[in-house]
Amino acid sequence: MKMLDYFCQKSFVISYPSTILNSPISYLKGVGPQRAELLQKELGIFTFNDLLHHFPFRYIDKTKITFIGNINPAEDYAQFIGILGSFGSFGVKTGKRLVSNLEDKTGSIDLVWFSAIAAIQKIYKPGSLYLVYGKVTYFLGKPQIVHPEMEEWYPEKADGKDFLEPVYPSTEKLKARGLGGRQIGRLSAVLLTHLKINDLQENLPSKMILSLRLMPRLEAYQHIHFPKTLHQSEAAVRRLKFEEIFFAQMRVNLLRSQRHRFSKGVVFDKVGDLFNSFYKNHLPFDLTNAQKRVLKEIRTDSVRGRQMNRLLQGDVGSGKTIVALLTMLLAVDNGFQSVMMAPTEILAKQHFQTVIDLLAVLPIEVALLTGSTKGKERKRILKEVADGSISILLGTHAVIEDTVQFNNLGLAVIDEQHRFGVAQRAKLWEKSEVPPHILVMTATPIPRTLAMTAYGDLDYSVIDELPPGRKPIQTVHRFDKDRGLVMEFIKAEIAKGRQAYIIFPLIEESEKLDYENLMQGYENVISYFPEPNYWISMVHGRQPAIQKDTNMQRFVEHDTQIMVSTTVIEVGVNVPNASVMVVESAEKFGLSQLHQLRGRVGRGAEKSYCVLLTGNKLSNDARERMKIMVSTNNGFLIAEKDLELRVPETLKVRVKAVH
Repeated sequence: MKMLDYFCQKSFVISYPSTILNSPISYLKGVGPQRAELLQKELGIFTFNDLLHHFPFRYIDKTKITFIGNINPAEDYAQFIGILGSFGSFGVKTGKRLVSNLEDKTGSIDLVWFSAIAAIQKIYKPGSLYLVYGKVTYFLGKPQIVHPEMEEWYPEKADGKDFLEPVYPSTEKLKARGLGGRQIGRLSAVLLTHLKINDLQENLPSKMILSLRLMPRLEAYQHIHFPKTLHQSEAAVRRLKFEEIFFAQMRVNLLRSQRHRFSKGVVFDKVGDLFNSFYKNHLPFDLTNAQKRVLKEIRTDSVRGRQMNRLLQGDVGSGKTIVALLTMLLAVDNGFQSVMMAPTEILAKQHFQTVIDLLAVLPIEVALLTGSTKGKERKRILKEVADGSISILLGTHAVIEDTVQFNNLGLAVIDEQHRFGVAQRAKLWEKSEVPPHILVMTATPIPRTLAMTAYGDLDYSVIDELPPGRKPIQTVHRFDKDRGLVMEFIKAEIAKGRQAYIIFPLIEESEKLDYENLMQGYENVISYFPEPNYWISMVHGRQPAIQKDTNMQRFVEHDTQIMVSTTVIEVGVNVPNASVMVVESAEKFGLSQLHQLRGRVGRGAEKSYCVLLTGNKLSNDARERMKIMVSTNNGFLIAEKDLELRVPETLKVRVKAVH
């Protein structure tokens, strides 16, 4: 058996024959049938193996306690000891919240819960001493922790011997039944006493372990649960993360190898008159070297007789669409049809308009199919797609409906591929007896190492340069106190005939809060830009699709000067006349999303601006994100920085206790 096949088979053996790790969790001392049922329902822990892989998400250094009066606004997380105050309930139905406070000799901090309110009141006892940990935020200028981690504190037991105590994920229901994070830790300790080297056999070559200085497998599991030092926990995480990604990559490489060996594909064996005529006589600009390189990679794929399955990654404005169009011309020259699927109707219409403008002088039939295409027009398009009259079809999800039957589909292009599910993309494969070549595109830059993990089954192309002459977007960071100056700047741009976006964040925890914040922001914008001197479009998730599209279209057609919106406009709106992007509460956005929003401007000939508007108090991470956005427009550099900022939270186990 080849080494590749060996590793791929070995990596996905998730059960452990002839070891205790297959034992039902109810058999572990301290669990029993009732607790086992709770662990299964709440955390998906059915076996010893499941508990072994239920890792702590942080460690408590109980010698590091912050006095409430010494809270540092630059610190996100803090740990306190104090007396729990009485509970108070406010609001009704979905807006109901439970509030208490924690008080020490230096001050008090509010504690807030939005769910499991009844359970919270049963678990915690006002008047008792508690150790409280959580993210400190501010409401009306006062510090608070939403859904804090809490445990009753007994000073006589705080001997300082346990330098690092693991904190395990739990739920309010489990805590109410005596299975909080500390109790789960005790169960993990019992489990580890039963494990032997044979239960966790080494699955990496000894040479690899030595050369990479990896911790042995059994030790890694012991130290990720109960490290004596932070260094031990980091070494354990490094070993287990390496193991996970190594076997995932081996399996992906096997899948790619099998696809390359066995998958059939249509053959584009010539570069014909349509491609050459367009490239030599009608291409409105010279291609960048990166675009030429990607076209060469696609051309190489298309003549092999195997299905192309390629990811095309490029920053906003790098020219992915023209590469896709040239590939579609290659398909038409070889007697095949092409389809391009976009996530929104507006984006599909924009692609359609771009394609028919560019191909106006060529004898190619192009059509647009969306959910809005009705009646005779829809029947005509379906008929001409089926008989081959239409060579290029653009559209939304409508193109994958069963009623859409192609005569000879050779290429499927998927724009903003992360907006589609695997099943939706797979439906395009079924549109032809021989699977068409697949080109998926994304404007969200991803570090190459991460892309090869997330999209390892795809071959990978990147357009890593922008067309010459493109004016960089000037990005600035401003605080709430500067809001008046920002609004005056927008007025000055509108006076020049430009347009502006004002974007509000989505609050995932509450659609109601999201809507209320947007409406409050909309009223605030109106106060600065009253009608009839200014006209404003508003778009948000609660609007019917028709109203949303209408409001977007009004902005596209310059009927309105300002677009107030949530992040629904992150992709799919191309307004070259828009020169200003204002992002409200920018500290609530990630780097990738901020870069995508910024990409909505800078699409015309005029200089464009992005204003990141934040509160006056920012965490260290938020300050760093603003600094990165102001310093560069390079999406790939931003993606690398984004990964660096996320690594401490996603790839490492950190001690979050504060000094």
